[in-house]
Amino acid sequence: MMIGETVRTAWRSLLANRMRTALTALGMIIGVGAVVAVLAIGEGARASVEGRIRSMGSNLLVIRPARSTSGAVRSGRAQTLVESDATAIKQIPGIAAVAAESEGGAQIRYRENNTSSSVTGVTPSYFAIRSLTISSGLGFTDEDGRERRRVAILGANVAETLFAGRSPLGERIQIRGIVFRVVGVLDAKGAGMSSPDDLVLVPLGTHQGVLFGGDYLSSISVQMQDESQAATVQSRIGQLLRLRHRLRDDAEDDFEVRSQTEMLETMSTITGTFTALLGSVAAVSLLVGGIGIMNIMLVSVRERTREIGVRMAVGARRIDVLLQFLVEAVVVSLFGGILGIAAGYGGAIAIAKVGGWQTIVPPYAVALSLGVSVGIGIVFGVGPARSASKLDPVEALRQE
Repeated sequence: MMIGETVRTAWRSLLANRMRTALTALGMIIGVGAVVAVLAIGEGARASVEGRIRSMGSNLLVIRPARSTSGAVRSGRAQTLVESDATAIKQIPGIAAVAAESEGGAQIRYRENNTSSSVTGVTPSYFAIRSLTISSGLGFTDEDGRERRRVAILGANVAETLFAGRSPLGERIQIRGIVFRVVGVLDAKGAGMSSPDDLVLVPLGTHQGVLFGGDYLSSISVQMQDESQAATVQSRIGQLLRLRHRLRDDAEDDFEVRSQTEMLETMSTITGTFTALLGSVAAVSLLVGGIGIMNIMLVSVRERTREIGVRMAVGARRIDVLLQFLVEAVVVSLFGGILGIAAGYGGAIAIAKVGGWQTIVPPYAVALSLGVSVGIGIVFGVGPARSASKLDPVEALRQE
């Protein structure tokens, strides 16, 4: 028989047993739908994390003190970075801007409202480097830091918690019992790693001289002119800080320099592993669906033994019989795969709406699902098809 006739014959056979065909395809629908939905979750998580990291600033390097060690035990971060380090780093070629930062936790009060927040001392360049926009009010000036002025800029969540929708501009809040005047509110960035929505920003000089004391920094943010020069700039920063900190050649760095690219690669690896793990679990249902196809096709061969004998008696070759049953298995799995992709899309949309997660169905998920569906139909359909083609016509015709 020609391939076209084989396909038509297989399709008529499947339509003659609609319920069995639908139940057989159900395993593929569930398996493919689960795989597509899981890949959509993983891709959405990767895109969300990448967006959060990039929202922290573009072409960014972050310098932090190294973690101190006591014997084999690593404790908190050492105090090694100072503001003069940030000033010296500005002179390195390829650097667009530098911002010194100092962090500390404190209780923030406004009348009867209070909240616990991270209070960060920053320099004026911090806002541009970290891609932060002030929705209302003003930013800091260099003079604010030198004069240790008691002014503060609130993150969106902190402003909402303390002022419940009212404008906080000009109002007085207490940070560690010290009165500060609110001069600005940041645009909302949304939940994420180190979200500025939960921060209270004060001038660096005020943070060090009024609130927490000490001259050491929690980090230094560096914006590069060109992200492609990250490795060169990173190396120069390392050499400069080693000289400034008077470290011997055999001594380890007392600081850490992390690039935005490294953070993206690390998070992509984590989300990729997470997606692969969930995808492999979901793929088990594809295997179950394939086994279901094989079982149903074996039953079909037994039920249609006489039909097979008649076809072979009137001239059908063994290859024709094999192709018919193989095509039936492929059609069922492909049909289930297409419906499974639709179910996966629907599941991804439902997860995004109900769970509030970002989901993205990548194009490769569709191609992979269709390819796997056809592959499963072939692999699990070969056995029953061969059994059908090897039947003896005379013995098959004797079957009732």
